[in-house]
Amino acid sequence: METNDVLDGAPTADTAARVREVIAAAGVSQREFARRVVMDPSKLSRSLSGTRRFTAAELARIADEGRVDAGWLLGTRARERAAAPTVEVEGGRPLQIVRETVRLIAEHGFHAVRVADIARACATSSAAIHYHFPGRAELLEAAVRWCMDEDTARRAARLAEADDAAAELRQLIALQTPRTAQQRRQWAVWLDLWAEAARSTAVGRLHSEYYRQWRETVADVVRRGVGQGVFRAGLDPQAAALTLTALIDGLATHVLSVGGPSSAAAADAMHAALTTHVTDTILAP
Repeated sequence: METNDVLDGAPTADTAARVREVIAAAGVSQREFARRVVMDPSKLSRSLSGTRRFTAAELARIADEGRVDAGWLLGTRARERAAAPTVEVEGGRPLQIVRETVRLIAEHGFHAVRVADIARACATSSAAIHYHFPGRAELLEAAVRWCMDEDTARRAARLAEADDAAAELRQLIALQTPRTAQQRRQWAVWLDLWAEAARSTAVGRLHSEYYRQWRETVADVVRRGVGQGVFRAGLDPQAAALTLTALIDGLATHVLSVGGPSSAAAADAMHAALTTHVTDTILAP
């Protein structure tokens, strides 16, 4: 199904103004609205400024989130509220689709997941999945973006709990150690996406951006730690972030390869190895 087949008509010059109305009515920031409709914030910004056209699928998700008629966004119909869904879905249908896609990818791998499987998990039709995400590539990109947003939010919450840079680094290590079912699921998705990133330009860009953000977060923590005197003087923040990231990725891959009761012991060993690395190379003696 082609994107332009989803809705009749094409975005008009007034479409951006109508989308702005929807965002204003939602009472959230533009970035938060982009997260809710699983859209690249920069694409939303460019579309609102008129330097990029919204795709039909993006307008479908915006209409779903704003509970407005998609035809009104396109300028082909008078404004009216869209009918409330028969079954309320937490976060809206697009986010439900993405959450279930992430769960299925973690359990079976991306290439083993069919649109029909996602539709069944969402108790809807394949046509409804295509309405919001016309192709597998767009759905995968949305799944990657959602994982990135969730990880960033958890990271910010953990850092807010810390008293100093040393505590911040311990929180980041705990966050990346796959102990819980949720953490293991997140890592399973990332492992699947590493291979996909080598084949897909769109996913590859997201993958690179996620790691850039993560390494910069770690580097910022290291800079603060050096300034606070809790980390070694003269420590190179970028080099420390790169080394720690490589250790986390390699150890987490091993933990994920261990199943059953042994997985908890493997996670403990990973955490101990990372803690030892931090003590020996980062913390002030």
